[in-house]
Amino acid sequence: MSDAVPRETDTLQRLRDEALAAIAQAGDPAALNQVRVRFTGKRSELADVQKRMKDLSPDGRRALGQALNAFRAEFDAAYATRDAELASAALAARLESERLDLTLPPRRLRPGRPHLLTQVEQEMLDVFIGMGFQVAEGPEAEAGVYNFDLLNIEPDHPARQEMDTIYVDGFDDVVLRTHTSPVQARVMTTQQPPIAVVVPGRTYRADSVDATHSPVFSQVEGLVVGEGITMADLRGTLLAFSRALFGEDRDIRLRPSFFPFTEPSAEVDVSFDAPGGNHGWLEILGAGMVDPNVLAMCGIDPERYSGFAFGIGIERVAMLRHGVRDIREFFESDVRFVAHF
Repeated sequence: MSDAVPRETDTLQRLRDEALAAIAQAGDPAALNQVRVRFTGKRSELADVQKRMKDLSPDGRRALGQALNAFRAEFDAAYATRDAELASAALAARLESERLDLTLPPRRLRPGRPHLLTQVEQEMLDVFIGMGFQVAEGPEAEAGVYNFDLLNIEPDHPARQEMDTIYVDGFDDVVLRTHTSPVQARVMTTQQPPIAVVVPGRTYRADSVDATHSPVFSQVEGLVVGEGITMADLRGTLLAFSRALFGEDRDIRLRPSFFPFTEPSAEVDVSFDAPGGNHGWLEILGAGMVDPNVLAMCGIDPERYSGFAFGIGIERVAMLRHGVRDIREFFESDVRFVAHF
């Protein structure tokens, strides 16, 4: 075996000097990694030196092994130090680029707000709650017995036909409620008078969509049952509601009408002043005294108790109050419309 330790040692000394210089000059982690591959990779001069150890004598292998270990220790220490320096410099540059001036005022963001229909519904409920009503709710998929039967709607009534009512597939006599009146029936079958509830919620009809009709709309209905309740109580309640919502100068009028679950029944108009000094009336709701048959079917003695009920379309009130001419604007999610209110 030849002993070329001095020559290999000189090679390692040269590689050490070149490697340490290259490590010091590396400007980023990628360049530093290239230095590692160049000086310690499988195709580096260091690898060639390691391969020639088999040609050395035992004493030569021992001496070259010590030189190789010294080279790797010095290389690894310099590499780790430079890697830490580059990482620290990168972090400092990132912190500098992402620096925040905490003395600057924050960017102003427009606060969110409830949808116009939600605002109007809450205003209406606040008025009735202030009068002593309690809020009641019920299911939107409703049994026909509550949606029709207990409300005195006969089996052959047109409202039961599919051209007006949406039936739920797979269920016998289950509909998407056509009004919130089923909740009134549920209340009367589970509570004894005195009763004073107001019922908000979505309702469904098989209507085509146009400027004034939608298959989905919202209502607020009210029910009062007690001893000695009269039409005068109904008128006083609706007058107070109309003035609270539309202004203290408003008046209301009741026109005879027909609803299966009230007798007598009335359409209710509220007064308004149009441009040019013209005075007029706008219909806002339907109402009436609860039919004695409805009271009896719900388990309430009609000889002792009487009551009144009314139903108000939330979209109708919102359109009147805010000058909205097309009901579709409530549901199209146009940000310009939503932000206006």
